Amino acid sequence: MTARVTAVRLRGPGDTREQLDTKGYSVVEQVVALGRAERDDWQTARLAVTATVPVREITTKGHWTDVAVVAVLTEGATNARTVARLKPGAEGAKDWCGEIELDRDNHLDRASLAVHVVATVGGMAGRIIGSTDQQWMIDVTSDAPLRARQLEVSTVSFARGAEWLRSFREAPWIVDTSGRMPTVRLNSDFEGLVALVEGRGSKVESVVGEMLLAQMCVDVWTAVFHTAIGDLEIEDDGTPLFPPDWRGAVLREMLPDVVPGRSVEDALREVHTRRTGEGSWADLQPRIQYAAARRAEVPTALAATVRDIERLDQETQP
Repeated sequence: MTARVTAVRLRGPGDTREQLDTKGYSVVEQVVALGRAERDDWQTARLAVTATVPVREITTKGHWTDVAVVAVLTEGATNARTVARLKPGAEGAKDWCGEIELDRDNHLDRASLAVHVVATVGGMAGRIIGSTDQQWMIDVTSDAPLRARQLEVSTVSFARGAEWLRSFREAPWIVDTSGRMPTVRLNSDFEGLVALVEGRGSKVESVVGEMLLAQMCVDVWTAVFHTAIGDLEIEDDGTPLFPPDWRGAVLREMLPDVVPGRSVEDALREVHTRRTGEGSWADLQPRIQYAAARRAEVPTALAATVRDIERLDQETQP
């Protein structure tokens, strides 16, 4: 079954209402970017949802009764959960439609929107018999409906900036993972660094800049992995839980390369066990570096750099 958001209506103070521009949500990415709203004082967002349900499959089973289709909006960071029933279209139609409301005060970052088919099965009510393959992401702050977030990069003087930055005055950049999203801070005191990163300058400088960006991405992936694995909630039986925000997404992305051949849940348990002293944490470091390098596409960047250098050498030869 599939689901799609077909309209978004925002409500603000004094019951003012605004329709979110269609560029604020993407059917391809399955993301709604509420930060694109023209007004910043909106209080609730009402999402129109349409789900396409395999009616024939449901009706031919026979042993399912009290069939209902529900939209569920959740966010792990705030433990918010909202449920709304969708209504069937004309008899025999596959589409079920309805609306679900997001209260801004109950959400901090990104909420997930899923649609489930529930029914009474074998005398047990409320059993889920079908769900959407991929959840929609409802981003409260972003103005671009993109599932993969863009990394934030800021330029600041480490020598004259915040006090905590001054001890890093000789570093070209650092990765700050203390905020809502990780941020790369470039040291403006490093002469020529910003121009290299932004791709300004000669062909040689452009080639160097590409490798510099790749190395920066390696540092980012490594830093966010260690931040994520070091801040896990643990259940009473000792099972580590995936964080609900970007930290969980980072772990799910990198763990298959860190502990290959295992499910992400088993891999998380293995890495957590090693980090807390059972097994060799040091033995995992090459795997973490490898996973970070793959995400940063270092092999591709390095191969391109070698080709560009060879071409530049040929161009400069008499």
